[in-house]
Amino acid sequence: MASKKKANKSINSAAAMKTVDVAISSLADVATASAKATLALGKESKKLAAEAKRLSKKRAALMKKKKTAAAKVKKDASAVNKKALKAVEKDVAANKKDVAKVSMQKASTTEELTALKAVAKRAAAYDKVIAQADKILNKPKKKARKRKVAKKAVQLVPAIAKVA
Repeated sequence: MASKKKANKSINSAAAMKTVDVAISSLADVATASAKATLALGKESKKLAAEAKRLSKKRAALMKKKKTAAAKVKKDASAVNKKALKAVEKDVAANKKDVAKVSMQKASTTEELTALKAVAKRAAAYDKVIAQADKILNKPKKKARKRKVAKKAVQLVPAIAKVA
């Protein structure tokens, strides 16, 4: 089988610089966006936690109501007492549905928040390191001292004399 020869691709400095700049700005954008998303999802998570706590308290109150209504039905099995017990049981069932819905939302939000925090942490760390590297790489070159320049000139004089 004949093997295909790959073309020797070369890249010019402008294209390489543009690619690096785009990659750096893309990473910075990801760091910013993930940090914003983490904040927004954190707020949503707190709301869901508060909702879960509220529903839990409501469930506890309804269970007490159910217990007292059941005791009343046991003492006096009148239609009013049975109706009150059925109403409380209906509220308990509705509360159970709400708790299930909130717990599913809370679980998915928690997973997403954990993943987003990891991404935000990585992106911020990479962005910080790249900024430090850019700072080091973009330092202006120091000018050579006059003494060193004079010393080099003295060394070059014999070499120039030999050529001439």
